Amino acid sequence: MYVCMCHGITDRQIREAVCDGVGSMRELCAELGVASSCGRCAQYAKQLLDETLTDTQVPQLTAA
Repeated sequence: MYVCMCHGITDRQIREAVCDGVGSMRELCAELGVASSCGRCAQYAKQLLDETLTDTQVPQLTAA
């Protein structure tokens, strides 16, 4: 699904960027250009960023 119509950025591209190391909206904007024109996509792009970061985090092991 297209998230940023100005730059033709999809949700898949955002998720892939996060998996490749992007960890903030500033980095996402620099990498893909998302939310750099009209800004309408910023809220949803941030939501995708946060969800993907949460989904890709490795659970930390705790010592017993």
